[in-house]
Amino acid sequence: MSSMRSIVRYAYAPFMMLGLTGAAYWVMISGHSYFWLIPLLLIGFATAFAAEKIAPFYPEWNDHDAHGDTSANFWHTVIYELSALNGVLLIPVIQWLFPFQGIWPAHWPFWGQVLLAFLIADFAFMTVHYLSHRLPLLWRLHAVHHGVGRLYGFNGVIRHPIHQSMDMIIAQAPLVIMGMTQDVAIMLGFLITITLIVQHSNVDQELGPLDGHLSIGRAHHLHHVNWGTEGDCNFGLLFAFWDKLFGTFQAKPPRPITYQDMGVDELPNFPKSFIEQMLLPFYYVPGKGEPERVTEKGQNTRSRLLQEFGPRLLDATSSIAASGLHG
Repeated sequence: MSSMRSIVRYAYAPFMMLGLTGAAYWVMISGHSYFWLIPLLLIGFATAFAAEKIAPFYPEWNDHDAHGDTSANFWHTVIYELSALNGVLLIPVIQWLFPFQGIWPAHWPFWGQVLLAFLIADFAFMTVHYLSHRLPLLWRLHAVHHGVGRLYGFNGVIRHPIHQSMDMIIAQAPLVIMGMTQDVAIMLGFLITITLIVQHSNVDQELGPLDGHLSIGRAHHLHHVNWGTEGDCNFGLLFAFWDKLFGTFQAKPPRPITYQDMGVDELPNFPKSFIEQMLLPFYYVPGKGEPERVTEKGQNTRSRLLQEFGPRLLDATSSIAASGLHG
């Protein structure tokens, strides 16, 4: 098992970031159906879950029953991917509304266009991410992503649909207006999803010479700690150079991180229900402590409200996902 663990530690990130994205790139340039990306995405999730069993950072994070968040994370994944799909379908409409096509380097090779799009999106995501930790209104939405008590393959797509829509609009709508093609947008979306899986995986990754230059692994654990504002660092999607440029990068934690150190300090009873997580931004007030609604004392009220409004909220969330923008 030790040799298998070593293989996984060194091979996981290259397989995901180079192998799977390389396969997706081949699908795109060969003119095959976009639907071939779906099994590649499923392979990505399956690889993450297998690697987490073989070489976990913390075995405790693999206990899905103890965390009780599997159902919520399933719905987060469904809503996230629906938003991504509908965003791609909206590209022709956006380009019809904004017919300016004079900037995007359509004459570049496909790989160059994807790389340019990813670099721009990486910077935009980092900016929105930084503001989401600074502005209380955005933090109320972003806290849905940070409230979970562990990191694993699903965590990258756990976010409030309203925040996701803002993220995608700010980060990628300019690319679409500039003339980014639908093929580039689809490849970009695939690359972003794989990056999010790798960034949040419970895999003790060995990054070699890239350690300290990527916002994955231990660097991203530090971003998710529940140590007050000590996690306000390492905002990048993949590359660390934006954080280094703006002084928000921290390579090593000031003290050892344990498996119990993830989450939001003032939300120790972060709700496990998907519907309750969708409601959280509307009653959680940053800096005011944990709302009574999410404590044990508030369980009866929460259960009654979930039974009454849960189905309608799930329908509303699906509608938000259907109108989400993902370049």
